[in-house]
Amino acid sequence: MQKPLITSPSNPLIKQARALRQKKIRNETGLFLVEGIHHVGEAVEAGWDVETILYSSGVLTSPFAHDLITRFSFKPQPVTAQVMETLADKENPQGIIAMVHQKKGLLKDAKPVTRAVALVAPQDPGNVGTILRSMDAVGADALFLLDGGVELYHPSVIRASMGTLFWKPVIQTSFDKFIEWSRAGKYQLIGTSAKADVNYKTLVPQTPWILMLGNEQKGLSPEQTAACDVTVSLPMQGRVSSLNLAVAAGVLLYQITS
Repeated sequence: MQKPLITSPSNPLIKQARALRQKKIRNETGLFLVEGIHHVGEAVEAGWDVETILYSSGVLTSPFAHDLITRFSFKPQPVTAQVMETLADKENPQGIIAMVHQKKGLLKDAKPVTRAVALVAPQDPGNVGTILRSMDAVGADALFLLDGGVELYHPSVIRASMGTLFWKPVIQTSFDKFIEWSRAGKYQLIGTSAKADVNYKTLVPQTPWILMLGNEQKGLSPEQTAACDVTVSLPMQGRVSSLNLAVAAGVLLYQITS
């Protein structure tokens, strides 16, 4: 039997879902929102723990989405189009939002990797999501987020990752612990620096390797650069002095894995 239709934005479940737009509430509850047919589908296919799915049959027209709803062991919660608009993070919502349990990727649980990326305190959630998407495209194994920075379950990370967040392990730890772990595993750390002696086109990586990038404003510190086995640079031929972090990561990943 279908659950009763929710018609009020003041319904407790709707208020709970809307509150997950706040980082504080995400941290307190361990839940986050996943919006859109593709993203919800990826979370389900990857086997993440879905608390509930809210959908609006008046908005939801995709046969794939309707099939997705019928495959749940519990009944998703129908809401009106008006209620869905109060939940959606963007205009013209697709009519489906999931409340999903977060996963905590710990260094002690990290599996050996062949190729991976480490980001030191990234500040832009869109960059983190885009880098995850590029990693998936080249077959990289895992992402390490070092020394804080972006909240992994920020809506912009979810959106920019195009669902790859649900398939790629993301390990959050400190820079020092990561260096200790990588040295024990004999990983080649490939750093990035505008002052590097090695042009990215001439690098011959040693497997297994981890590409390490600093944050958008400061890059890698001298101490962080010194911890790398080799550093590479991207030549700038125009007036700009650097590339966007996600763009630089994408260029380097394709070059190193080619």
